[in-house]
Amino acid sequence: MSETMWGYGADSGYTAGVDLVGYRVEATDGHIGKVDKASEEVDGQYLVVDTGPWIFGKHVLLPAGTVSSIDANERTVYVSRTKDEIKNAPEYDKDKHAVDSGYHQQYGQYYGGHR
Repeated sequence: MSETMWGYGADSGYTAGVDLVGYRVEATDGHIGKVDKASEEVDGQYLVVDTGPWIFGKHVLLPAGTVSSIDANERTVYVSRTKDEIKNAPEYDKDKHAVDSGYHQQYGQYYGGHR
């Protein structure tokens, strides 16, 4: 798993302390939803995206390393993955996420292998 998968890239436009909740999220091939939660945890930064009706109300976890850029003026986060890559990601489980140390590793391996 890439160490940078769980941190925002230096050129992503991310600014610590800026609340990304509510921002639109755009995959490389279109809109996927809105940020429902954003973690600023060191070596554990991620977004939880509410996909709404696009994938039947599913929430997906996106490691911060998948963020290619953030446009604060447009309140939009751009990620470097396709809709299908995101749709086929492991399912986000907020309870498992909180207690299972291998959970991040599962996501890191999935997204790290899809570049």
